[in-house]
Amino acid sequence: MSKKLGELLVKAGLITQEQLETAMSVQNKDGGRLGHTLIKLKYVGEDEITQFLSKQYGVPAINLAKLNIDGSVVKLVPSDVALKYEVLPVSRQGATLTLAMVDPTNVFAMDDIKFMTGYNVEPVVASEMAIKDAVSRYYGSNTALELKQIMDDMQEQEEEELEDPDLEVIEEEDEIDVNSLQDSSSEAPVVKLVNIMLTDAVRKGASDIHVEPYEKEFRVRYRIDGMLHEVMTPPLKMRDAIISRLKILSKLDISEKRLPQDGRIKLKMNLDGRKKELDYRVSVLPTLFGEKVVLRLLDQDNLMLDLTKLGFEEYSLDIFLTSIEKPWGMVLVTGPTGSGKTNTLYSSIQRLNRPDTNIMTAEDPVEFNMAGINQVQVRENIGLNFASALRSFLRQDPNTILVGEIRDFETAEISIKASLTGHLVLSTLHTNDAPSTISRLMNMGIEPFLVATSVHCIVAQRLIRRVCKDCKKPIELPQQALLDIGMTAEEAAGATVMEGVGCGTCHGNKYKGRVGLYEVMEVTDNLKEQILTGANSIELREQAIEDGMITLRRSGVHKILAGVSNIEEVVRETVL
Repeated sequence: MSKKLGELLVKAGLITQEQLETAMSVQNKDGGRLGHTLIKLKYVGEDEITQFLSKQYGVPAINLAKLNIDGSVVKLVPSDVALKYEVLPVSRQGATLTLAMVDPTNVFAMDDIKFMTGYNVEPVVASEMAIKDAVSRYYGSNTALELKQIMDDMQEQEEEELEDPDLEVIEEEDEIDVNSLQDSSSEAPVVKLVNIMLTDAVRKGASDIHVEPYEKEFRVRYRIDGMLHEVMTPPLKMRDAIISRLKILSKLDISEKRLPQDGRIKLKMNLDGRKKELDYRVSVLPTLFGEKVVLRLLDQDNLMLDLTKLGFEEYSLDIFLTSIEKPWGMVLVTGPTGSGKTNTLYSSIQRLNRPDTNIMTAEDPVEFNMAGINQVQVRENIGLNFASALRSFLRQDPNTILVGEIRDFETAEISIKASLTGHLVLSTLHTNDAPSTISRLMNMGIEPFLVATSVHCIVAQRLIRRVCKDCKKPIELPQQALLDIGMTAEEAAGATVMEGVGCGTCHGNKYKGRVGLYEVMEVTDNLKEQILTGANSIELREQAIEDGMITLRRSGVHKILAGVSNIEEVVRETVL
């Protein structure tokens, strides 16, 4: 169909002859369909080709992103057939099955599906990308065919080795055969499955992979935009082989199954035609039914180092930038694990990274390598903790110091002394909001006058999911619901609240990506007086709001009003 389609598009004036020749040359080199190549080269739009094919063959065009297809209809065509022919069953009426197709002239595909399902096939045309996204949404990832084959291989192996289906022997794992574990972990199905697990997580934008053994189940989940999603359940028999494979890649001891272990996997992979370096931080923890493995994906491409794009309100960003540009003092970023503190700190030191500035960091672990910055990996087991690293830093003539986390009095004391002797110190603490950070420092044993004079600014942050921009639409809500979350009457009257409906871009999740909520508390003269008189966190909060601080909830309200997120996300992460 390629050459014919190209000639028809030239004849219709949608592309030129030169563009067709260029596209065919690229297609011969890279493979794939001509239509997809033309779209990739931006010679023609996806919708234009779909509408053109619809008119040319007298077949209706369909927008799969706006459809919600019944699961029973999807099951009529197996995933491997849908991937092979690039089709998707859309609806069934009587003895007729409506089938979305990239190529509505493919009679072989229609005949195969008619024979397989027993229904007459009525084709409709959809773009290649729309069908691929829909297949990924309804059948799982685009690697569904490979996974299905691997699972089938494993299932066959399991059935062949089962000697007596009526007898099950429960064994205690007192002795571990390391050679057996190494052999099983290098078998082809196991290697393929682990490779797919690692690369598919990148394709889906996952931040973590959870490999979890239970008594009668073995499952793999991805954390995407802060939420866990189950992606596969390999056979329980393959548990040890898969975990051993991950431990071998992480250079961990596969014979040690009783103690927690930490490692790292660095891989170079060809992802969608481009070379990519993947870096995973691996944590292995013994549980009741085997070792649970969690892999944190450290993807340099996903590291956003532009402070203006993280989600700061303009007023809050001005205060934060003023604070980090000061030559001395302390700036603290607080929030729970996974709230984006590291990203905010990296963005800050990247902004300060100049040839005339000496920046030193102590981290546990060093997540990303940054050019021009001296990064130190903390190693508690040999005595290199945050406090000892800080002491050494002060003999290295630094301008800016980043301390991964203030965990104890000793680290807090050295950090504050460094900030009072001409150094800018950036660090993190685990507190719920900005005002309670002051109380936490004093509870650690730091004198109020030291806190008041050293700390310039405290940022509390959370991450909430963005409503998918490709499928979001306005929804009607009672005005009282908007007032209840902290909107003013004026804001509630003019608010347009957006909600996702699910599409190919977000894989039906309604959300795509995350944005930060920021509470930036500048330590003003009024707050310094409050700190020196021993005010509690509630009094400090009231004073900070009076001085103009935008709270986490108000930051969330701004995201709702801007159509970036919705009420559900803001309420889940913040309090009034």
